[in-house]
Amino acid sequence: MSAPETQQAISEKFSDVNVPHATSKDAQVLEVLNADFALALSTCPQLSPYSWRSLQLFAILLVSFMGSLSNGFDGSVMSAVNGMEQYLNYFGISGLDAGGGIGTKTAIIFGIYSIGSIVGVLIAGPVADRFGRRGGMALGSLIVIVGAIVVTVAKNTDYLLGGRFVLGFGVAITTTAAPAYVVEMSPPQWRGRLTGLYNTFYYSGSILCTGITIATGRRDGTISFRAPLAIQIAPAGILLIFAFLLPESPRWLISVGRNDEARRILAKYHGDGDEDAPLVQLEWKEFEEAIKLDASDKRWWDYSELFNSSNARYRTFMMLLMGFFGNAGVNSQDRRLVLNFANTLISAGGALIGTSLTDKVGRRTMWFWGTLACSAMLAIVTGCTAKFGRTDANITGANTAIAFICEFFL
Repeated sequence: MSAPETQQAISEKFSDVNVPHATSKDAQVLEVLNADFALALSTCPQLSPYSWRSLQLFAILLVSFMGSLSNGFDGSVMSAVNGMEQYLNYFGISGLDAGGGIGTKTAIIFGIYSIGSIVGVLIAGPVADRFGRRGGMALGSLIVIVGAIVVTVAKNTDYLLGGRFVLGFGVAITTTAAPAYVVEMSPPQWRGRLTGLYNTFYYSGSILCTGITIATGRRDGTISFRAPLAIQIAPAGILLIFAFLLPESPRWLISVGRNDEARRILAKYHGDGDEDAPLVQLEWKEFEEAIKLDASDKRWWDYSELFNSSNARYRTFMMLLMGFFGNAGVNSQDRRLVLNFANTLISAGGALIGTSLTDKVGRRTMWFWGTLACSAMLAIVTGCTAKFGRTDANITGANTAIAFICEFFL
């Protein structure tokens, strides 16, 4: 079916649909897009998750998931290593009696990672728009590898600080390009679950990290903390090696005028090989209109799209809120490491549950009730730690606080 015939079929079908009268321009656009999408899904070739093309797509996305896995590993490794006596003794960090590194030196080692991420965010978007999603993933991974090498061979805290800054800088670029790639490569009907799986791989990295530190923490010498620091290289290395073997994002290809390549990719993975499939035509039209409307892919310095309409300001505010809110009983190193590992398993379970419900319950509903549940868990943890947080306090009360901390991460 040709593009004009597809549009005619959509128009004829849509004319029979009883759509409530919208009271604003934004509401009208939303209604039409939803109706068009439902019609396109019902008339286009049905994608099977077990077909060769779908399995190939899943393998492609699995490579991009390494960006999230690398982020999970990087974000958890210092928390695990900071509880090791070998690490604290080698770098002369206080905290052996407190169950882990404390003080100004530890705060700076942890905080410099976030500073690197903040600086990286300033160029992460322009890099992904200028060099493509694959280019952003490759560059970010290369920087992560450099940072991981520096912290692995660190002889003093100066090396640690420099390496941690570089790690945060690289992760910011990778975690900007990789999720954009996943969203733009995923068929709309599977997008929620595939994007949820990308986020779940953060906990895969955390589980890998905390599991490794249980084993290495029982060894003497610097290998106990250098081994997990070095393994940070693995997921970033996989992403760097395979990034340019992946097909590029069709949206980015359209934004730079490579329309034929974009149409072939959309047809192959979203239309079962049919370039005239209604879903392919609809996505093509939406990509073109979005790029013409804001042209943000052409102006690297322009962030006005985040604030140029009431809907854009609302979405930006929601993202800021999620970023803001995202942000006892244990006396032995081995138990601290085991509990850290158990916590990542529980968190991964919660992420998998959320992924499975994303397309059924809805994003806003899950966010609301999830935030409410987290608030309740934190309130209980606050009460328990206030009453049972002392060294000589009731061990049962302290363990209750630990249990609800795990519930919070679930």
